[in-house]
Formats: sequence, structure tokens, C-alpha cells
Amino acid sequence: MNLPNKLTLIRITLIPAFILFAVYDFFAGDNGAADWISRIIASVIFITAAVTDFLDGHIARKRQLITDFGKFMDPLADKFLVLGAMFSLCMSPYAIHYNDWFVYDFCIPENVLKQMFFWCSMIVLFRELAVTSMRLVVAKSGVVVAANILGKIKTNTQIICICSVLLEPLVLPFARGWFTFIMIILVSVFTVWSGLNYILTYWKYLDATK
Repeated sequence: MNLPNKLTLIRITLIPAFILFAVYDFFAGDNGAADWISRIIASVIFITAAVTDFLDGHIARKRQLITDFGKFMDPLADKFLVLGAMFSLCMSPYAIHYNDWFVYDFCIPENVLKQMFFWCSMIVLFRELAVTSMRLVVAKSGVVVAANILGKIKTNTQIICICSVLLEPLVLPFARGWFTFIMIILVSVFTVWSGLNYILTYWKYLDATK
């Protein structure tokens, strides 16, 4: 249980706290500003968890602390974090909510973003189920499926997209939803691309005719 693996476990323990603040608005009240407190806390927790993802990989490579446990648990922790975040935001009553203080022209309708984010979440879920099932089959051959560059790009775009859903209405109101719109498309593309890449790369371990 070296430092990178401890950071991975810390990331997993932060997920329930994020979900609570993302789904439930604990500070709702007559003061409109209070509606943003839960969202800000959820954002801080999520960004902290995402930073541990960078740190554990960086430390493991720099100090030669790469283990099979880390190769397995690190991508699994990423899945827990991203899927937990995406589906909790789908349930959140203020997901992709735009502050009434601003008047938008040429903005992406909130309902469109919600629908797109939901279907993007489903794509991520199906991809992770497929790749995780493949990992279990490949593991029987004694092979550990480690994360590759496409998988890292996929994870990073997902993290940026979730941060955009949480924070764009607050810190980038002038973006009018376009940044989130673009990130949802990128997440969908890289999620499918990386999933197909994994399956094609390890197909030889899945092909029953060989």
C-alpha cells in the first residue's frame, strides 16, 4: 500500500461526499446566492479527487511504484468517480442551471444540454461495462489491461466536462452553454474511440477461435 495506491483509495472515499453535495442542495434558502454553496462544495471535492488521479500516476511513474494493484484500481477509481459524478448531476435539480441574473442570446437551451448530458452519461456507462467485462476475461490469461493514452484523454475530457456542468453557469456565464456543449461532444467521441481501441487491442484474448 504505497503512496499512489493510498491516493487512489482517497479518491474513492471522496466520491460519496461529492454525490451528496451534487444531488442535495443543503444550503437552499431565500438567499439566491446560497443555492450555489452546495455546487461549489461539490466542485471542490470533485476537483480534489481529480487531482489525486494526476498525482498517483505521476508519483508511481517517478518513483517506480507501479503495481498491478495500481494498474487495476486506478482506472476503476476513475470509473467510480466519473460515473458517480455524471449520474448524480443527471439527478441534480440544478444540473446545468443558469442563473436568472443573466440574459442569454444565442445560448444552448438548458433542456438540450440536459438531454445531451444524459445520453453522454449512458455512452460512458456502456463503454465502461464493456471494457470492464473485457478486463475480467483478459485477466484469466494473466494479462493486466493498463490505461493507455486514449484512456487518459477520455478521462481528462470527462473530468473537464463535469467541471463545466458544475461551474460554467457560475464562472463562465458568457459562454452561454457552448463550452459544455462542446465538451459533451468530445466526451462522447473519446469514450467510444478509447473503448473500441481497448477491445481491438485485446481481442486476441477474447477470440474463442484462437
